Amino acid sequence: MKYRRLATTGIYVSELCLGAMTFGGTGLFKAIGTLGQDEADALVHRSLDAGINFFDTANVYSTGTSEEMLGKALGARRRDSIVATKVRGRMGDGPNEIGLSRVHIMQQCDDSLRRLGTDYIDLYQIHGHDPVTDIEETLGALDALVRAGKVRYIGCSNLAAWQLMKALGVSRQRGLAEFISTQSYYSIAGRELEREIIPLVEDQQIAVLPWSPLAGGFLSGKFTRHAESDPNARRVAFDFPPVDKDRGYDIIDAMRDVATAHEVSVAQIALAWLLHQTAVTSVIIGAKRLDQLDDNLGSIDVALTDDDLDRLNTVSALPSEYPGWMQAMQHSDRAPGTARDWAAFSKK
Repeated sequence: MKYRRLATTGIYVSELCLGAMTFGGTGLFKAIGTLGQDEADALVHRSLDAGINFFDTANVYSTGTSEEMLGKALGARRRDSIVATKVRGRMGDGPNEIGLSRVHIMQQCDDSLRRLGTDYIDLYQIHGHDPVTDIEETLGALDALVRAGKVRYIGCSNLAAWQLMKALGVSRQRGLAEFISTQSYYSIAGRELEREIIPLVEDQQIAVLPWSPLAGGFLSGKFTRHAESDPNARRVAFDFPPVDKDRGYDIIDAMRDVATAHEVSVAQIALAWLLHQTAVTSVIIGAKRLDQLDDNLGSIDVALTDDDLDRLNTVSALPSEYPGWMQAMQHSDRAPGTARDWAAFSKK
């Protein structure tokens, strides 16, 4: 296992992070996975033995059951692990049992600590934007948790670029703890993050933790343009996150050729592509079986060639959008001795 520095902190996390969304499986998350404690134990222990030291969950996953199961699975090996969880989702029927208010964050942090069986959370992440609560209140509550020693670092998930940058600005202006990471959807079939978030995090030195790197199983190798779908595949019951299927099948075709050349699985190519993106710190994987986990673990040893990356990048490239195409044209002759090729840009 290889390790990468988590943003500007002094800690290192494994290139792969085990996500615990498949643990428990109640309510909405039944379609993701329904693993019991013994199965969760096996996955966590195999991950630890393989060198994974980073684990991610959320209070809303099976309404706390995932946190409980992860805490039990880690047991005495908790001190050797970096544990991340999240807050925002609805955890009860009351009007204040959702969101990013000081009341909800303080309550849920204590509840998460109890469920995880620990007295600190390494990375506490807001699970999305709360349109009701001012970001100043949210950041103030998170900062108080850091100062109290209940939380070591804070991060965010599913924010737009302007929301993340505003949060960083507020933290710096008021001397509050800053987000060090963003957990965002990113896959070779979903590269929208590259429009605004990736340039921002590279500039601000924020860690990117991609969730659903296999696009909800679409990139697992089970799906092809002409074959019948596996009835047991997660995508059949829960078609998420959204994927342009026609474009996606073109990507899978290219991935399959690269996978054959490297004698690895299509899923390993999808994970390896993300691991070759310089903005990515750790890729969050999920598994329901040990063989799936073992296959995912193999991705860290896949060395894609420049030709492989060129082919995969080309087939999965985002369509050009404004202001991107305008800035690319304006920047093209910025360096001394360069000239703008108007004809080339007019063909895009």
